[in-house]
Amino acid sequence: MPDAPPPTDADRSPDAPDLPDAAAANAEIEDPPHGVLPTLMRLGPGMIIAGSIVGSGELIATTKVGAEAGFWLLWLIIVGCVIKVFTQVEIGRYTVTHYETALAALNDVPGPRLKVNWLLWYWLVMMVLIISQLGGIVGGVGQAMAIWQPLTAQGKQYNEAQNAWVEKQVELAKLYKQHPELREQGVTLKRMIDLYAKSHVELPDNATPEDKQAKLLAQADHQKLTLKRRTMLNDQAGDFETQEVSVMVARSALNDVGEPYDAIIWATIIAIATSIMLYIGRYGFIQGVSTFLVGAFTATTVFTVVMLQSKPEWAISGSEFAQGLQFRLPPVIEGLSEKPLATALAAFGIIGVGAAELIMYPYWCLEKGYARSTGRNDGTEAWAKRAKGWMRVMYVDAWCSMVVYTFATLAFYMLGAAVLGRTGLNPAGGDLIRTLAEMYVPVFGTWAPAVFLFGAFAVLYSTYFVASAGNARIVADAFGLFGITANTEASRTKLTRIISAAFPILCLIVFVFVKAPAAMVLASGLAQALMLPMLGLAALWFRYRRCDPNLKPNTLWDVMLWLSFGAFLLTGGWIVYTKLFT
Repeated sequence: MPDAPPPTDADRSPDAPDLPDAAAANAEIEDPPHGVLPTLMRLGPGMIIAGSIVGSGELIATTKVGAEAGFWLLWLIIVGCVIKVFTQVEIGRYTVTHYETALAALNDVPGPRLKVNWLLWYWLVMMVLIISQLGGIVGGVGQAMAIWQPLTAQGKQYNEAQNAWVEKQVELAKLYKQHPELREQGVTLKRMIDLYAKSHVELPDNATPEDKQAKLLAQADHQKLTLKRRTMLNDQAGDFETQEVSVMVARSALNDVGEPYDAIIWATIIAIATSIMLYIGRYGFIQGVSTFLVGAFTATTVFTVVMLQSKPEWAISGSEFAQGLQFRLPPVIEGLSEKPLATALAAFGIIGVGAAELIMYPYWCLEKGYARSTGRNDGTEAWAKRAKGWMRVMYVDAWCSMVVYTFATLAFYMLGAAVLGRTGLNPAGGDLIRTLAEMYVPVFGTWAPAVFLFGAFAVLYSTYFVASAGNARIVADAFGLFGITANTEASRTKLTRIISAAFPILCLIVFVFVKAPAAMVLASGLAQALMLPMLGLAALWFRYRRCDPNLKPNTLWDVMLWLSFGAFLLTGGWIVYTKLFT
């Protein structure tokens, strides 16, 4: 694709917010920093984005992939973190050098229009699902707090019953691990648990013929599996049968207690507190909070993975790690009801820089002052020199944050594969936080719940806090572009405070009515995965039609940008295919 003529201010989108006048813009011009320390002092947008990234995608989606696919998809997780940075920087380059917001820039991409263009209409759909994602996250925070400090008598009983159920399931997993011959013959832990549960389920009097038939089939399959296990293990087979009964008794006791309202009460308290903080908070406050929260839990999780190697029964072997780096899909495992690749591709939309963060990142760059410091493009060599310098700062910012969230993502994935995958536990529903906490038991023992609950609060709340702040800025911008309010910087700034206060409450309302954190997070992941190829296409448009020749990247960058678009297109296309044709 050939490069276009150099862009000027006349090339800006007609719907873009007004630029500051020339005198005001020139007054804020600043030369870019030189040297390592001065450059590091001007970083920040990337760490805010990391605060949003190291959250639901890593703690929920990534560990879920590890639980379902083992180590097989480690390579996909790494690619998902690294490949998106090229698109992130390309969109950031455009917005900073043109002094435009991300939505205004996307609105300039060619295609059908109805007031705004097709990209913004799909963004609106995605935003609805992002609200559901953040509803799932505040629900997860509420669950963590309810485990730490239940507020009702039912909540205390539920915690005790949930602890007993998870402990029994872990004990069964440890017993299973002692008999590798079962694995070699295709007798999986998950199949044993599922068949036992389905064959012993109590059907209501009005059960459908299909439900009754399913139970009969499960009973037949369970009997076959039991006979196979007895043939292989002889006298030791009885240990499994005893442990299976213990698991199901504990699960039945948990169901009898019923899920309490403690998580909803805590989520309400957290949402109101967040609403107040975002209304009064500014850029520096948001950057400080996100940096602290990300650092706290990332360090804990990486330390847990390292210490896991000192436990022979849980240590990650070199062959398992090497297996995960091979570009192969996980094998079909008998009895696995979930599809790990589907979960992985949904997670691909969230891990690393998700579609929401790709759009959000330029807003933080603008708020940090990169565009103001660069100044308006007057076509002079001085502007080009400043622009190159501030682009260099943005590159460092983006790549440094990538290193942080990639380490965190890998740590979460390996914990999910090493602990949850081996125990047959799969984080979902009301058991989400309790199940995830089991990842820390092998290292921290009885301290695991406390360590995890602190970390879960830090990592989930950082996403809820930062994503609410960032999306409020995007939504305020959309109000102007859709013609609902005046499309000026002053109007957008005023509206941002109002939406920042309303956004957390809206997410809470979604959680109260849906109450399925993992499903809500993954639904947003699917929507963001579909948005990725659109953003990749927009980045190519910016690169070849709106990039100033003085800022033209090298050939290697162009190749990686195309690979980024290809990965986005493959992910989005696969999701469309599976949803429409399978």
